[in-house]
Amino acid sequence: MDISHLAMLAVSDTGFVFDPRTGHSYSVNTTGLLLLRSLKQGVTVSQFEEELRSSFECPPTIRDDIGSFINSLVHYELLADAYKMSQSL
Repeated sequence: MDISHLAMLAVSDTGFVFDPRTGHSYSVNTTGLLLLRSLKQGVTVSQFEEELRSSFECPPTIRDDIGSFINSLVHYELLADAYKMSQSL
């Protein structure tokens, strides 16, 4: 799984994300920030979902919500489509 592009992202504590490759910037909410940081550390989607469920009361749709966020990362070319496929999303 190639997350090299994620590793290059600058992510602030407030959810500001800067892509030095393109110069684009993004804003993510607290959950998105947690997921981005986890992905940068090599945590899988399943591991992240398990951690989220053990720490918070999550809706039944949490897996779909995570998948939507991953799709957004792929759409903005912050994550390779191959990663999404490897995570069965």
